[in-house]
Amino acid sequence: MTSINHLLVKNRSWATQQQSRDPDFFPQLAQAQKPHILWIGCSDSRVPAETIVRAQPGELFVHRNIANMVEEQDDNLMSVVQYAVEQLGIEAIVICGHYGCGGIQSALSSRDSTGRDSLTRRLNTLRNNLEQHLPSGSEASHDEASHLKKAANTNVQLQLHALSKTQLIQKAWRRNTALTLFGCIYDMHTGFLNVLEQRNADGRVT
Repeated sequence: MTSINHLLVKNRSWATQQQSRDPDFFPQLAQAQKPHILWIGCSDSRVPAETIVRAQPGELFVHRNIANMVEEQDDNLMSVVQYAVEQLGIEAIVICGHYGCGGIQSALSSRDSTGRDSLTRRLNTLRNNLEQHLPSGSEASHDEASHLKKAANTNVQLQLHALSKTQLIQKAWRRNTALTLFGCIYDMHTGFLNVLEQRNADGRVT
């Protein structure tokens, strides 16, 4: 069985079970989506947004990229944010990082700043942003696990700050002061999700 056929078999099983439990599930879901949260997460296959918070279809509007990065010039990301804020009227945006992030590890261990491919450019940006906020040299190598954990936490906070300063979010806050941004970290060793930081329209960081 090819990998896509394996997915199709699982899909048929899931859809049949859903229909059996609730015959109206798919007809109602097909009418419209009304998620309350935009989730910006890492592309890591071990951190599926809906699974780790037990969300049902229609509850989360999701964007994922390597190391859950936020760049205002990234049209892919910002179009998702704009649609979520202006069309869906979401109430919260979650930026979720995780310990053991391969993007962060690659960025901090790589010194190739000359590559022109998309991944190298992305990792260079991530490294340049992170390094100025992290210990360096022997202090960093003394306990690599702790260093990478700190890097994951710091990255979430940096991306949350970047998102809060975008023109789109500043404009959204002028219209909807209830919109809240959350920076979260997921621990794959425990399965627990924790909030690191919260930002509101009044500028408060909690």
